[in-house]
Amino acid sequence: MTRSEKRTRVIRVTDDGTRDARADMLATEEPLEIRVNGRRLAVTMRTPSEDFSLAAGFLLSEGVVTDGEQISSIRYCRKDFGPGAEDGDNTIDVVLQPWVLPPLPFQERNVMMSSACGMCGRTSIDQVHQKSQFSTSEDPLRLSEEFVLRMPQVLRDRQKVFDHTGGLHAAGLFDGRTGELVAVREDVGRHNAVDKVLGWALLEGKLPLRQHVLMVSGRASFELTQKCAMAGVPMLASVSAPSSLAVELAKDAGMTLAGFVRDHRFVIYSGDERIVSDVDATEANFA
Repeated sequence: MTRSEKRTRVIRVTDDGTRDARADMLATEEPLEIRVNGRRLAVTMRTPSEDFSLAAGFLLSEGVVTDGEQISSIRYCRKDFGPGAEDGDNTIDVVLQPWVLPPLPFQERNVMMSSACGMCGRTSIDQVHQKSQFSTSEDPLRLSEEFVLRMPQVLRDRQKVFDHTGGLHAAGLFDGRTGELVAVREDVGRHNAVDKVLGWALLEGKLPLRQHVLMVSGRASFELTQKCAMAGVPMLASVSAPSSLAVELAKDAGMTLAGFVRDHRFVIYSGDERIVSDVDATEANFA
């Protein structure tokens, strides 16, 4: 059992009135305070795992950094670090390189971000939109319909903590050239799962993520679409519906957005030219 899971006693009740006491597993949810150069930037509720990637992905999404080399170090804080760091495993400090500007005051989140909220703490509508350093409109990604349809099951097969708890979102990054699932992360918050994937890519020096697809287990919200744009991901796919603002952003950014990718079907909301029919894909040798 990892720190991502916790055991609890439950009573399982069936329709015939039978009650069965047993042990069950829960997905862990704990706060994580993210500091930059010693100053608190945000507090988010997350599943403990890949915390450094989560912090890096969050800074990427906020437009604080665009390259892993802009980060000097990431470390857990200990008791001697200052007030609020009593639990060292739940407080992280990201130290930026001297030439990198620290977060601006408007980027600081003023309330705790729940596992269901990626935009909590923003104080104005203008602060919701972030301009990406990477363009996706000319990305040469091309995928077959079959490739898109098989992504959810490939992702589901790699959700290890979900198998034990049934209570986590997942994000998976696929290489559109090889078909490989190159990274999978799970979290109680869908935005955290995405930040963990994109933060890993940032720290590994893989940005921009040209010819890649991000597959998510929940709906495609504006915040997830924006996170993809900030990392240069040309396509976002989800098993559920997108929001209207997510579709607008995807169109403006030149991204491909697919929803309801399940049960042998999907809906393309933008960028349909990147998804070719299986017949055309066979002739062109697409993945």
